[in-house]
Order: sequence, then C-alpha cells, then structure tokens
Amino acid sequence: MSGATNSIGERIVRCPACGQDSVYAASNPYRPFCSARCKGIDLGAWASEEFRMPADAPPDDDPFGDPKRQ
Repeated sequence: MSGATNSIGERIVRCPACGQDSVYAASNPYRPFCSARCKGIDLGAWASEEFRMPADAPPDDDPFGDPKRQ
C-alpha cells in the first residue's frame, strides 16, 4: 500500500472529518483525525446517533427471542 509521507517519513492520510491532511503516526495524538476539534466532531456524531448501523428489527408485535419462532 503506497501513500504520501512527510519529510520525516510519517504517513499522511485524509482526516475523516474535514478531509485535510493528517499525520498518521504516534506524534499525532488525534490520529486518524488532524485535530482535537475533528476528533470531537466525530465523537459527537456517534453520540447523537448520526452514524448508525442498519439493523433488521423484529415487528413490534413479534416476541423477540421466542425460540418457538426461530
């Protein structure tokens, strides 16, 4: 896998929050984000459930986990 690096050989990736360059190395405590702000924005999005995984929920009248119906 090839990618951009900075002058001291650290890998440069795109910040998932803002799209700017971000150092993906131990020298960046916010990695893969470029800053504390971007890391906080992402955490807030998860906390407010803006990011969700799709799930098939049983209908409201279907007893959840009924072994007779499986």
